[in-house]
Amino acid sequence: MKNLYQRGDVVFSFEVFPPKTPQGFESLYRTVGELANYKPGFISVTYGAGGSTQSQTLEIIKEIRSRFQLATTAHFTLVGATVPQLIAFLREAQETGADNIMALRGDPPQGETKFQPVQGGLSYANELVALIKEQFPSFGIGVGGYPETHQEATSPEDDLGHLKRKVDAGADAIFTQLFYDNADFFRFRDRACQLGIRQPIVPGLLPILSLAQVKRITSLCGSKLPPELLRQLEACGDDPAAQARVGVEHCSRQCEDLLHEGVPGIHFYVLNRSDSVRKIMSDLFPAPVAGR
Repeated sequence: MKNLYQRGDVVFSFEVFPPKTPQGFESLYRTVGELANYKPGFISVTYGAGGSTQSQTLEIIKEIRSRFQLATTAHFTLVGATVPQLIAFLREAQETGADNIMALRGDPPQGETKFQPVQGGLSYANELVALIKEQFPSFGIGVGGYPETHQEATSPEDDLGHLKRKVDAGADAIFTQLFYDNADFFRFRDRACQLGIRQPIVPGLLPILSLAQVKRITSLCGSKLPPELLRQLEACGDDPAAQARVGVEHCSRQCEDLLHEGVPGIHFYVLNRSDSVRKIMSDLFPAPVAGR
């Protein structure tokens, strides 16, 4: 990730999460195998709240590297961990072979509404970035960005101030929360640039699989659905296949517009499935992306 976006080629990357069943793991690896055809810059693996999937995150990273020889990014949060525990995980991630860390503060534990650092822990993502930079300088470091503003921020300016602190602490690239209106991304990118942020800002996209799914996800993260997209999805009635087609078509149009406007890459939240992303990639390219 350190120099990944300086090579001049558009970088595609894919995010997966630890499944809950043995069958889910095999399905996940089939998905990664299909996505490997697009020569991704990396596969990122999420990290459960409070470290609930820590060992699984690293197990998946190890398996992806072994099976597919792909670069990997381990998600990592501050939730429920002291500094020595954070360092221990980072050391284990390094020994496992992770190439990058996605450094996130993390959401409050289930049942709580406000993030509270544990005694001996850290409070903000920029502190985690600084810790990684100091203790494990070989890692590439990604951080989150919020085109529609983080839900806890008091204003867009406050939110960008947090982002600037993460960048100043040593972040190599910024990956955005999902969005469905590219105008939100472009405004965010322009404001970040005006603030002096020069690190690559990579849009994060989640292809819509169903109306119920996207309503649930956007309600949790605070993203909005453009009225016309919502109308098209509702016009599909209870037909999930039709809803998924609308979602793929919208995401393909988003990608075309973003690429035309010069984004350095696109990060797909694939929900451990490859079918929608494969359709989108075939819309963008006549064949799987050739090796770079």
